[in-house]
Amino acid sequence: MDTAFLITAFVTLFVIIDPIGMTPLFVALTQGMSAQKRRAIAVRACVTSALLLVMFAAFGEAVLGFIGISMPAFRIAGGILLFLTALEMLFEKRTKRRADQAEEAEEDDSHDPSIFPIAIPLIAGPGSIATVILLAGQKPGIEGLAWVIGVMLSVVLLVFLMFLMSGLLERALGRVGTNVVTRLLGMLLAALAVQFVLDGLRGFGLAG
Repeated sequence: MDTAFLITAFVTLFVIIDPIGMTPLFVALTQGMSAQKRRAIAVRACVTSALLLVMFAAFGEAVLGFIGISMPAFRIAGGILLFLTALEMLFEKRTKRRADQAEEAEEDDSHDPSIFPIAIPLIAGPGSIATVILLAGQKPGIEGLAWVIGVMLSVVLLVFLMFLMSGLLERALGRVGTNVVTRLLGMLLAALAVQFVLDGLRGFGLAG
């Protein structure tokens, strides 16, 4: 067992995925939902993102190359999708839409944020996908792949645990505090989305 590699892999994935920083975002995206529905969203998001990261760790760039998608193009697409979510958060369209559909909120999954944007691209985004591909490339073979997947799953488990604690954070912030944080996170998400796009353009040699 290469302890140095495991520590490096864990720290790298922890910084890229950022379980602590993602918790307020999860609160903002699930604002007003019951604890049961929030827990279900957390499970779906973490399971989906873990499966995607396992697939990319196992098959790497061959998956994107097989369907003709480069990593820079993937970064640009993820950035655009994330920017649309940021706009909804900034202009409170998400909150108004939930208010209009309050009576069927418990059964309506049409706006479920578990797959997009929580699982993709916030957890399993271009950064984390590229990281697992690179880590798996550093330790070729079944054993190396197993270690990379194990480290990745441990980080996703931390994300899930932080999501379960999100209710406490929401109560601490209150309604006004949550709205303020939602707006601030919307700005941060917009900036992150633009950075994804710029990274993609740089990969194509179109940005300095």
